[in-house]
Amino acid sequence: HETLAIAMNRIGAKSNTGEGGEDPERFTPMANGDSKRSSIKQVASGRFGVTSEYLVNADDLQIKMAQGAKPGEGGQLPGHKVYPWVAKTRHSTPGVGLISPPPHHDIYSIEDLKQLIHDLKNSNPLARVHVKLVAEVGVGTVAAGVSKAKADVVLISGHDGGTGASPLTSLKHAGAPWELGLAEAQQTLMLNGLRDRIVVQADGQMKTGRDVVIAALLGAEEFGFATAPLVVSGCIMMRVCHLDTCPVGIATQNPTLRSRFSGKPEFVVNFFEYIAEEVREYLAQLGFRTLKEAVGHVEMIDARKAVEHWKAKGLDISPMLEVPQNPYNQTPFMSVAQDHGLDEALDNELIAQSQTAIADARPVNISVPIRNVNRTVGTMLGYEVTKAWGGAGLPDGTIKIHFTGSAGQSFGAFVPAGIEMRLEGDSNDYLGKGLSGGRIILHPHRESTFVAEENVIAGNVIGYGATSGEIFIRGTVGERFCVRNSGATAVVEGVGDHGCEYMTGGRVVVLGATGRNFAAGMSGGIAYVYDPDGQLPSNVNYEMVELEHVGGEDEEWLRAAIARHGSFTESAIAERILAAWTVEVSRFRKVMPRDYKRVLAVQAEAAAEGLTQDQIDDRVMEAARG
Repeated sequence: HETLAIAMNRIGAKSNTGEGGEDPERFTPMANGDSKRSSIKQVASGRFGVTSEYLVNADDLQIKMAQGAKPGEGGQLPGHKVYPWVAKTRHSTPGVGLISPPPHHDIYSIEDLKQLIHDLKNSNPLARVHVKLVAEVGVGTVAAGVSKAKADVVLISGHDGGTGASPLTSLKHAGAPWELGLAEAQQTLMLNGLRDRIVVQADGQMKTGRDVVIAALLGAEEFGFATAPLVVSGCIMMRVCHLDTCPVGIATQNPTLRSRFSGKPEFVVNFFEYIAEEVREYLAQLGFRTLKEAVGHVEMIDARKAVEHWKAKGLDISPMLEVPQNPYNQTPFMSVAQDHGLDEALDNELIAQSQTAIADARPVNISVPIRNVNRTVGTMLGYEVTKAWGGAGLPDGTIKIHFTGSAGQSFGAFVPAGIEMRLEGDSNDYLGKGLSGGRIILHPHRESTFVAEENVIAGNVIGYGATSGEIFIRGTVGERFCVRNSGATAVVEGVGDHGCEYMTGGRVVVLGATGRNFAAGMSGGIAYVYDPDGQLPSNVNYEMVELEHVGGEDEEWLRAAIARHGSFTESAIAERILAAWTVEVSRFRKVMPRDYKRVLAVQAEAAAEGLTQDQIDDRVMEAARG
């Protein structure tokens, strides 16, 4: 992966992190001037390693809606492949399996996709935002929606994707060729007057300059290569990527096998120089001076008659090669930048008032009203803090902001350490999405008369993919609270269905009722649920977790967390529980993932034996392999 990144950075191209995050050490240039930093940072359904620092260190941010090799499917990284360095990058626990959900749980409509595009643009205003789609019938309609949703780039990925870890049935039978998807996307975008505001990319088993030129003629401006550069780096297509047994050391974390890796950046650079040379030759034959001139000239492609095959008899590809109508008289390539509306954001005011904190870490206190049209509040401020202070952020409580009113979606998304956001009112969906060390406090308006713990105060999918930080909510919330939480601490007074879904780290305290399917796919972290009515056992999904009583260190931590919640939110239920703690603590249940418990036990046993951290990690991986 580093070999590809170095090669791409040498020739001015862009490498992609993939969905597993990127080690922050790669953000710093090497002594010889090379860079191992991947320009394209991927944001997939698992949100692994998606922190404010990760997003700030990107030129492009890619929303992975689907994967060419297995469209519509999620993924699973088994525990024996979650080595310590993988766990560190993904903000998880070594030896504990990780699940990528099939959908993004903050995208259930094209409007939700538009919101995520807006969130990512706020997290790094200088980066382009991509949406990765897989070629299939109807992809043109989705591409039009992506353009309307103000993405900067849309990627049409072919069904020939080479991900060796995909199920064989998906590799062979799912998706369509990129040529079909690209032609449909180009025609649909042109017909709807949406082509000139978005860059179109194509990928999926591109191998030659001819592939690049055909993609350009069909409407692509940028071109992705994956399998071919890996073959240049030594891949022999063994198709054992998912088994951790790659014999040439590419798709494995096994140190012995990795020592066999023979690839060098120079090999990859040579390959792309030859690709570029072949592209130049084809362009000269077609009469184009530059690749940009060739984009969209589909009339230059003809169906090949010389190699007619009996299987191709009756196959009519003329709809693919139809010159798109151009009712809006636009260019067949991107020529107008998208307007993301960042100049109207409330964050501009927050950044202006926080200048002393951003420059010198001097504490500031800000009070502002907020309305539900103010979306993704705090994220651009977080970008400025991370850009100035790195992943560690500012000292705790350096920037304190008091909001009054109803917040729009994605309040406090990706907020780093040092920023405390207090909202007196209520909030929409996605509060604390991708939280990266900040603190979010939400409580009803001081003059409100309703009982907080009996009323909904915030929406769905709160704390999605949070990696660190704290969330305190006085009131109940909607579905999928803390889905894919990787390290944040959250206290709330009631949740809807699917709470703590796919959680891999952090701690959650629920001082009230839960909905159905609690802890589904939860492989790490711990949840504590106040259950005086005994309803929790019938609401838990027991596939990966078990229920325990609270005691010992857990009891101390829980009491401190509830006290902290009470001090921040003036919660009546927290006060009531603490006043009768010796009685109330017995009404809590601890939701503990089995694999996580096993790993913690192995770590504790190894530490008691006086082993070093490396030896402890080796013991954990041995246990994971069984």
